[in-house]
Amino acid sequence: MYLSRPELIKPEITGIAEYVPGRSIEEIARKYDLDPASIIKLGSNENVLGPSPKAVETMIACAEKVNIYPSADASELVDAISVYTGFPAENICAAGPGMDGLLDNLMRLLISPGDEIIIPVPTFSYYEVAARANGALPVHVDLGEGLELDADAVIKAESARTKVIFLCSPNNPTGKQVTEEDLRRILEHTRGLVFVDEAYVEFADRNFAHFVNEYDNIIVGRTLSKAFGLAGMRLGYGIMPAWLKQQYMKIATPFNISVPSIVAGVAALSDNDYLQESILCAREGRDFLKEHIPFRVYGSQANFVLVDVAPLASGDVAEALLKKGLIIRDCRSFKGAGASLIRVTVGTTDQNKKVVEAFEEVSALI
Repeated sequence: MYLSRPELIKPEITGIAEYVPGRSIEEIARKYDLDPASIIKLGSNENVLGPSPKAVETMIACAEKVNIYPSADASELVDAISVYTGFPAENICAAGPGMDGLLDNLMRLLISPGDEIIIPVPTFSYYEVAARANGALPVHVDLGEGLELDADAVIKAESARTKVIFLCSPNNPTGKQVTEEDLRRILEHTRGLVFVDEAYVEFADRNFAHFVNEYDNIIVGRTLSKAFGLAGMRLGYGIMPAWLKQQYMKIATPFNISVPSIVAGVAALSDNDYLQESILCAREGRDFLKEHIPFRVYGSQANFVLVDVAPLASGDVAEALLKKGLIIRDCRSFKGAGASLIRVTVGTTDQNKKVVEAFEEVSALI
């Protein structure tokens, strides 16, 4: 009897590193013998205010309808996104699970074996997973000084086989945005498509969705996991040229967004009071953390900050914080991040104060 049949797995998969998620409260409680109620989870960039109350109400109300398939293209959600973004439905694709589903579908649509993708690093690792699973060859470009995007390096990395360039703005884990000048240069130079990941854009000072009206080779990915507090519902969407949506819908999985997720998304998109509260919480909190954490903290346009704990090692600091019941993200799993970076989600006022106190205790050991 065979214990495994690795020869059945397509060769593109064997070299992919498994995605590393943030640590869970249950995991840390077991490992360090802590009371789960005492643990502060600030490692996955979730909305610490919880979901929109309107979204919760609509999910409860639709529970008796989950025996019926949702609309195949989540048209109700697309219409709500259209109102929120100002783009017509012909430019919008709703996707599940989360923006990851959008990425998977786009890679299935765009990538043939041997195509190249360009990824400035460090950044969100799932770009590479989705692309390599479809036979793409990743080309990594290091961020420049101060962890800013090096547009010249991105342009230089392009070849005749480049199919997609991934730009995360604000970038995860740095929190920095692409400049308009750099984005235009890349769009006008590349032969391929540019995917701009705007998962954290509600917390930022600018967005680039309007570029879809100017360029035919840009896709803007968004999510309802962060500012809208619906990470558990796994809702994403893309804003793209109409020609690309027509092709995308040919391969999009039907019924890929559940009934509860659709109604929750529609409700959350209409709850502007909740959205503004979430944005204010993140912006005030990240300013507080940048000012008071006793290490170098990079400026951020997201709902997290990046902390450089050098001369200490991020693994040692992360372990010390976990023992105190504070879950943050050791960035060693991000390609190109080095060994001294830690990402901290912005919490509530009380949580942020505890974060600062914990870092102060660690810094006292230097």
